[in-house]
Amino acid sequence: MAARKTSKKSNISAEELTSYYKDMLLIRRFEEKAGQLYGMGLIGGFCHLYIGQEAVVVGLEAAAEEGDKRVTSYRDHGHMLACGMDPNGVMAELTGREGGYSKGKGGSMHMFSREKHFYGGHGIVGAQVPIGAGLAFADKYLENGRVTFAYFGDGAANQGQIYETFNMAALWKLPVIFVIENNQYAMGTAQRRSTSTPALYTRGEAFGIPGEEVDGMDVLKVKEAGEKAVAHCRAGDGPYILEIKTYRYRGHSMSDPAKYRTREEVQKMRDEHDCIESVRRMLIEGKHATEEDLKAIDKEIKQIVNASAEFAKESPEPDVSELYTDIYADELPQGEVA
Repeated sequence: MAARKTSKKSNISAEELTSYYKDMLLIRRFEEKAGQLYGMGLIGGFCHLYIGQEAVVVGLEAAAEEGDKRVTSYRDHGHMLACGMDPNGVMAELTGREGGYSKGKGGSMHMFSREKHFYGGHGIVGAQVPIGAGLAFADKYLENGRVTFAYFGDGAANQGQIYETFNMAALWKLPVIFVIENNQYAMGTAQRRSTSTPALYTRGEAFGIPGEEVDGMDVLKVKEAGEKAVAHCRAGDGPYILEIKTYRYRGHSMSDPAKYRTREEVQKMRDEHDCIESVRRMLIEGKHATEEDLKAIDKEIKQIVNASAEFAKESPEPDVSELYTDIYADELPQGEVA
């Protein structure tokens, strides 16, 4: 069998590197299309795009195993795609159609997949973090070796419920990784104006929770840190904090003009630190792919995204009778092994 080529930057195969490139590109192209549909009036309510932050979820999903769980906030489309949810179902839900993951009733902030162990985007800032600890508590109770990724932002890091959760998670040694996606602007407020301690990963020290800062614009560094955190949790050593320094290129939501930062700042990040472009360079310079190969990948991704938009447009709106479904659980699956 021929030896697999590896990237010069890390002991990683060319196939894996190409996979990360495809996954990040899918998220970006999907979000660009979602932005277009929002502008056309096909997506209502709020729409929070993940453009620029793709390396965070792709890197951490590379460190996860089947059965691991994830829960996050409202900027969640990237998390859905990274864990393997169908772009058709995600886009249909964003547009409020019957073919969506929540039958068109939830939109981006109330979309779930038990199959992929994705337990939502949540609209209340920080509210998903206690839920993440609850998921981890269930896994510890069932002794199934699973880990939960509880994502939140730098703004949510100042919420009181975060610290109540830290305390319980440390006390009970829950297998939960608290992922702080620090995109440096809590809605429109720069971290330096809102946060007294610039190193957010140290926020767990009072509870005995270890943590570290990670370059969130480098998918390989995120994967490496994720593997370390996952190993810590699976060993029964309790929770772990990852502060992943990233950057969003768009406003907080589609309605945000983002006047709190300069265009030059955003362009500098795009030019010097873009997570997709850096992997693209690694593939080219390592002779793992040609320009034509990457153009073909981009074409393939665009076809997938365009197909998801067409699926959403063609899917009917939910019937009025759906207002009365999914209100009560038919059964309580207590003790069910994940």
